[in-house]
Amino acid sequence: MGQSDLIAVVLFFSAGVLGAADVPTNSALASATPPPAPVILTPKPAATPRINGPAIFGVRPGSPFLYTMPVTGNRPMKFSADNLPRGLKLDSKTGRITGSLEKPGETDVVLRAKNSLGTAEKKFRIVVGEEIELTPAMGWNSYNCYGAHVTQDQALRAACAMVASGLSQHGWTYINLDDGWQGRRSGRFNAIQPGTNFSNMEKMCGEIHALGLKAGIYSTPWVTSYGRVIGGSSENPEGAWPPKTNNAPRNKKILPYAVGKYSFATNDAAQWAAWGVDYLKYDWNPIELPQVAEMAGALRAAKRDIILSLSNNSRDRLLDRIAAIAPFAQSWRTTGDINDSWGSMSGIGFSEGPWAQFSWPGHWNDPDMLVVGQVGWGKPHPSKLTPDEQYTHISLWCLLSAPLLIGCDLEKLDAFTFSLLSNDEVLAVDQDALGKQAVCVASKNDLDVFAKPLEDGSLAVGLFNRSATNATVTANFSDLKISGKQTVRDLWRQKDIGIFSDKFEAPVATHGVVLVRICPAD
Repeated sequence: MGQSDLIAVVLFFSAGVLGAADVPTNSALASATPPPAPVILTPKPAATPRINGPAIFGVRPGSPFLYTMPVTGNRPMKFSADNLPRGLKLDSKTGRITGSLEKPGETDVVLRAKNSLGTAEKKFRIVVGEEIELTPAMGWNSYNCYGAHVTQDQALRAACAMVASGLSQHGWTYINLDDGWQGRRSGRFNAIQPGTNFSNMEKMCGEIHALGLKAGIYSTPWVTSYGRVIGGSSENPEGAWPPKTNNAPRNKKILPYAVGKYSFATNDAAQWAAWGVDYLKYDWNPIELPQVAEMAGALRAAKRDIILSLSNNSRDRLLDRIAAIAPFAQSWRTTGDINDSWGSMSGIGFSEGPWAQFSWPGHWNDPDMLVVGQVGWGKPHPSKLTPDEQYTHISLWCLLSAPLLIGCDLEKLDAFTFSLLSNDEVLAVDQDALGKQAVCVASKNDLDVFAKPLEDGSLAVGLFNRSATNATVTANFSDLKISGKQTVRDLWRQKDIGIFSDKFEAPVATHGVVLVRICPAD
């Protein structure tokens, strides 16, 4: 797919991607009488400019800088910035900032956007140092849609749909390939080359970057990946593929599901940097320090900022060693694979408490990908989560400061799913620069209150109902460690509810949530 083809696809989706009249519903609820359509709580963006996304951005000295200002509002729009560091330049038509910065340090910038109806500005801090991903990654991953059979065309169409739908204007950035892109080992670096579903990885990454997005890839330190294609190590020094033991049972500490005698981490990292990759999902189990440290070093030596995201985990198998591993990676899975059921999503999301102490800016707990919209691991279907469960899913992941990776088919993005993924006040909870993970401050009869401190001194609070019936959930200010009169704002509806003393309570639907921001009334 060439650049002209990309533009054509973007224009095609711009014309209709959000015009779907039929909103997917929970197939488990299908009956002779169709269930009511999901209620969309997110207000439509204003026509005037609004600058979204994080207020902080980390980059290593000398690494390529790429940041596209996520701004809603009518186009055309003009972009500018005050106090942009020397070495960076901003495209006034696209809002894209590129270049590189050599010296460590911090710079406070003011981002600006202007259209015929108004102007907007936002404070933005650029931090040059060893820490990157200072707020959790937001993007798309191919696996929950295509399984281990993704193609280059599908990845590029997802990138086009992310832009055309407007998701990129809300901070969604990464287009990540999962397992299945790999072919054989060869080329300049004797690195893994793409399989038959991919014609030119460097060109693909360039086309993704041209849309203002970033590109991700997948690998494993094992000889063989879960999808039974080549991994990052081998039993022979050439890295020849396939291994003779390719029919060995899965998940045994024998080949191919084991780390081989010869590692090619340096080779592969150099190739990914040459292609322009920005994100690596590194997948095996159990996650162990030697392989993490080796790949972290290889990525750093490649002189390109490539996020190292570790996967996967059987929960307790990593928890006892994450303190040693966390400094080397930007995120790590805290669980096995998620699926679109209440048991899976809630079982993962509401049990993240023990991990909270290991999360800080640049290093994030990852409870796995989002399961809203059309998902299905090769056979997409509407998410089996009810609408209220989907509100819970997004609210909880944002409170947990989790990486947000969409798993659905972006070409079939309906209005309800788009509303879940485009609420800037909700997403701001996830992207808050303080980087604190929410913890449960009160729980009784499957009614839970989660609280997350924000950089401005306010609290993001989730009132969750895990029970089988509708119920009233109460957030006592004593549990939140606050007192006096407090202003409460409904984040999904983006409006203030009122001023409260001592407590805030609200009716919450079964498996639903009320997500609010609480700050002193004065």
